[in-house]
Amino acid sequence: MGLSPGRTAAVLAIDAGNSKTDAALVAADGTVLGQGRSGGFRPPTTGVAAAVDVLAEAVAGAVRQAGAGAFGDSADSGDSGDSGGPVAAHVSACLANVDLPVEERTVGAALEARGWGRTVAVHNDTFALLRAGLPPGAEPRGVAVVCGAGINCAGLLPDGRTHRFLALGKLSGDWGGGAGLAAEAIWYAARAEDGRGEPTALATAVPEHFGLRTMYELIEGVHLGRVPVARTQRLAPLLFAVAAGGDAVARSLVDRLADEVVALAAVALERLGLLDEEVPVVLGGSVLAAGHAQLDDRIRMLLTARAPKAVPRVVTAPPVLGAALLGLDHAGAPEEARSRTRQHYG
Repeated sequence: MGLSPGRTAAVLAIDAGNSKTDAALVAADGTVLGQGRSGGFRPPTTGVAAAVDVLAEAVAGAVRQAGAGAFGDSADSGDSGDSGGPVAAHVSACLANVDLPVEERTVGAALEARGWGRTVAVHNDTFALLRAGLPPGAEPRGVAVVCGAGINCAGLLPDGRTHRFLALGKLSGDWGGGAGLAAEAIWYAARAEDGRGEPTALATAVPEHFGLRTMYELIEGVHLGRVPVARTQRLAPLLFAVAAGGDAVARSLVDRLADEVVALAAVALERLGLLDEEVPVVLGGSVLAAGHAQLDDRIRMLLTARAPKAVPRVVTAPPVLGAALLGLDHAGAPEEARSRTRQHYG
């Protein structure tokens, strides 16, 4: 996948979550030359080498889409994503499941070995959300909370200092995220049906979602392998729909998620000395970007109480935009280049 001399892009931007990976080749002037998509990035499950193979599929797609107009004869439609030379001057990779410095180093070394760029920077995917949500021309100062399949938060100061959380699930004290909400919905529904818990509409809505009549049938189906576990982790939209209908249990779970989002943001603001400054709190990920009124209203109410000067901003642009902007920052690109990239992603 090597490119002709002088034809490399300025940035190969990669954003990888639990369910999908996006890659983009971006020119020095901010033009998006090509994009690719592949599956989720899950090194704890698959191992680093296999996880990076998934990234390679998205990278190859970006090179193919860029085509001969950008790269001469080097964009091979049959390319697997391994490189005979760099496709960009710099690789800016923002990745889920890279939560510890040792993981950044390990994955960074694996990306360097692929030879996609002359330099490589690896960040947790929360930093892509934060960068995408900063106002144009603003210095890198703020906090981001991402809530998709999981939940995480990161804060950043202009001098490079950050505040992060381990974000390893219950092991590190986390609660929430789409998968976590789904598990709670099933737990409350099961207990409502068998009499140990309080009544909730989830007891009928959850099994009906799978075409079943009872929670007993659903639990049996999961236990015996007839219902894939992965399907049970996608119930967050159903939970929000039941909450919107007034169900007390579902509404309490939505409230608790808002509490967790604000707790993450407020602690990050406090640890970075930003509680008394007007600073963006960027909210993103599939759950926070979905526009759930109860969740949005409670987050704003609680955030106003704990950090009155914080300015919540919901980001719906693809997180790969943030990875691209970080790469253009690294390249010293002018603001007009970053503006061009922003315009591409709407």
